[in-house]
Amino acid sequence: MASSLIVVESPAKVKTIKKFLGQNFQVMASVGHVKDLPKSSLGIDIEKDFSPTYQVMEAKRKVLSEIKRAANQSEDIYLAPDPDREGEAIAWHIAEEIGLDKKPIYRVLFNDLTKSTVISALENPTRLDFNKYEAQQTRRILDRLVGYQISPILWDKVKRGLSAGRVQSVAVRIICDREEEIKNFVSVEYWNLTAVLTGQTPHPFEARLTRIDGKKAKLSNEEQVNALLEILKETPYVVNKIDKKEVKRQPPAPFTTSKLQQEASRWFRFSAKKTMSVAQKLYEGIDLGKEGSVGLITYMRTDSFRIADEAIHAVRDYIQNNYPLEYLPHKAHVYKNAQKTQDAHEAIRPSTMTYRPQDIKEFLTPDQFKLYQLIWNRFIASQMNPAIFDQTTIDITGADCTFRAQGQVMKFPGFTIVYTEGKEEKEDENGNGNDKLLPELKEHENLKLLKLDTQQKFTQPPPRYSEASLVRELEENGIGRPSTYA
Repeated sequence: MASSLIVVESPAKVKTIKKFLGQNFQVMASVGHVKDLPKSSLGIDIEKDFSPTYQVMEAKRKVLSEIKRAANQSEDIYLAPDPDREGEAIAWHIAEEIGLDKKPIYRVLFNDLTKSTVISALENPTRLDFNKYEAQQTRRILDRLVGYQISPILWDKVKRGLSAGRVQSVAVRIICDREEEIKNFVSVEYWNLTAVLTGQTPHPFEARLTRIDGKKAKLSNEEQVNALLEILKETPYVVNKIDKKEVKRQPPAPFTTSKLQQEASRWFRFSAKKTMSVAQKLYEGIDLGKEGSVGLITYMRTDSFRIADEAIHAVRDYIQNNYPLEYLPHKAHVYKNAQKTQDAHEAIRPSTMTYRPQDIKEFLTPDQFKLYQLIWNRFIASQMNPAIFDQTTIDITGADCTFRAQGQVMKFPGFTIVYTEGKEEKEDENGNGNDKLLPELKEHENLKLLKLDTQQKFTQPPPRYSEASLVRELEENGIGRPSTYA
């Protein structure tokens, strides 16, 4: 008979953890929360410091009964729900049902599901964290107060069956405010003017009109454009100023939950919900044939850029062994967290550098492979040297106008050989052409005008939110948590 009981949150973890441990451990799953506020009433005593009343959930009576029976037959009890506030609440509720004073009850935290992490956590158990449990209770109470007190207003004013949420309501407000902006937007006509020029070398290049009489160029109608064209067709063009500088582009930090959701949306059009579902499976464990079930990534709900020292050593060793030496910085990159970061868990990274995406592709679904490779590449890139560009800006004068040409040449690709960030559609449309190659020119050099191109444009209303941009807006305004973005 097993002498120790481990209770996890998800049934998918049971098989993975059992593989790491001997017969002395029984592993069971709570399948999420086991207790909650009652459905039929508010369940919060507003007159007594908002104290909540929890009930065992009807669907979990059998599961909880089996856990209590196993606990009675075990010497030590290890509660290992997810290492976040929700997981802490699950652990507390199970401990209360088992009896906090009956037997030794330990809290263990698995940031990833590898054998070394699981065994280390069991060898170094902690106690239940009451502060974290209180934080979850506060959030749950706020959810209930908002939901039960505002939802009836929605039923009366909008439609029965709708519910108001603490985060969702604010998200709806943000979306409605944007819709109001779009509805009230008045489009304004403007024109772009581009000169196609050539110097002593035959390579033609483009320069955009930027200033007229020293002020920012503003062409608002065709009459203005045509009048300017008549002047510019006959004027000489001279290189006024050439500015060359070396520019470094720093690698991106490893993924937090919100950044992973945004990038998966940009690259693969994954919804936030789908991203979290796929990430959950990668975290809980994938069957790798002879290797058995292996958790491939660290915990996927986090707001921190922090990386464990052993993981930094592992990824630096990987870069050193798989890329030329100039790609590895002398010191590891350390990324600073925002002031309000809880920093409860590491950033999202591969749990080990052993399983390269291409080596285990056959065991992964297409979506799992895409997301795992994204996490893998981002993590490696985060510990590589920056990309280096030679950026050139050329200012050209013609009449009282200034035209500007910009271009850059990559000197060293750095982290970009592994990873480049996805872009929003609007960003792609508004690209500034900085990657264009420019010919060798000299200051005061006379240029030949080949043609003048004009383009009529109209200002566009702000775009409706995509899932990626809405998550970014929520995060930047301090609304919601990694667990609520989806």
